[in-house]
Amino acid sequence: MAQSLDRLKESPSQTAGPYVHIGLTPNFCGIGGVYASDLGSSMINGETKGERIELHIRVLDGTDTPLKDALIEIWQADANGFYNSPAEMRGAADPNFPGWGRQPTDMETGVCLFQTIKPGRVPFRDGRLMAPHITLWIAARGINVGLHTRLYFSDEEKANAEDPILARIEHRLRVPTLIAERRGDTYVFDIHLQGEKETVFFDS
Repeated sequence: MAQSLDRLKESPSQTAGPYVHIGLTPNFCGIGGVYASDLGSSMINGETKGERIELHIRVLDGTDTPLKDALIEIWQADANGFYNSPAEMRGAADPNFPGWGRQPTDMETGVCLFQTIKPGRVPFRDGRLMAPHITLWIAARGINVGLHTRLYFSDEEKANAEDPILARIEHRLRVPTLIAERRGDTYVFDIHLQGEKETVFFDS
């Protein structure tokens, strides 16, 4: 007989604490012997196709102070716009690119570094092409539920102007909060949790 669910209540939530890093990035915490390297710490190898880029990401609180104990995961398409997923039906993704990474922010600077490739364009559900983008998930102290946002690229003006997600953002002045600034081979992206420059977050 099926169990009635009408009497079950949601468990209390709590913010991310030290166990996030201990469980997900043990090598970063100085705990050896769990994994040879922390899962998600390496996204590319010598055979990965596409333009190599480095992402410098910071998570800033309401006073614009970088959080030094945040954790960020990213998901993205490969250089040809295919996802490394069983659900990808459009073609074969690059077998040398997982499309997923995980990094903690540096405990001194608050900067999180990803070595990855610039993603290709993927179609929106109506077939229109989205601009190259990377999806981010952020966990940190003071956050009860992980935050979900996107990172677009400052040197993709035409594609950004055509992107159906950016076009749907109600306040156009908030679109720049999703744009990473290019500096050489590096893209710099700040995630503002509060304040006038608060980043656009999406429903998970």
